[in-house]
Amino acid sequence: MPRVIVCDVNETLLDIGALEPQFQQVFGDGRALQDWFANVLLYSEVATLAGPYSDFASIGGAALDMLAGARRITLSSGDRSSILQGMLTLPAHPEVRDGLQTMRDAGLRLVTLTNSAPAAVQQQLTNAGLSALFERSFSVDTVRRFKPAAEAYQSVANGLGLPADRLRLVAAHAWDIVGALRAGCAAAFVARPGKVLYPLGPKPDITGPDFLSVARQIIRVETQ
Repeated sequence: MPRVIVCDVNETLLDIGALEPQFQQVFGDGRALQDWFANVLLYSEVATLAGPYSDFASIGGAALDMLAGARRITLSSGDRSSILQGMLTLPAHPEVRDGLQTMRDAGLRLVTLTNSAPAAVQQQLTNAGLSALFERSFSVDTVRRFKPAAEAYQSVANGLGLPADRLRLVAAHAWDIVGALRAGCAAAFVARPGKVLYPLGPKPDITGPDFLSVARQIIRVETQ
């Protein structure tokens, strides 16, 4: 039987670059978006390793406050809320829908696994027009351990009643790929511009420059 395809959401399916104009307006530098999101990911891992656990949106807000403090900018409550709400209305990358539909047409099961809270990911997928393409959505809130903790991937396996090796994660983050492989899953890396694999980590058997190319490789591997 083909593996179940487990898709990461932020950056893999959805384009956070859509928030760059807001960061340009608030911080005077659109590239501040990347600094912010890197800190969101960093402190989600801190929450997992050292505690206490907070949901992804709360960590996102805290990281915005840190960025404003570091840049000596007064962040208004309106600007703070606008950026965080913007995460719920991100557009899909242009090739994502075709990639998902291609895998569905090939008979593959599709689910998502994200660091976002359940209500947030449902809004994200609905607003991006992708929700109907997925069988289920999973959130790390279930285990209160952010990816790349093994418990996050195992929670999907448990929820589907499958062993971890019957899952294949698709992600544009090297740390997510390492986490999935170390948890016993297969993986596929979407090497979007600026994204590269971690040289000291295990390597996935599928890598491609965008989601559609990865989807086509997955179909060849999983349905042969």
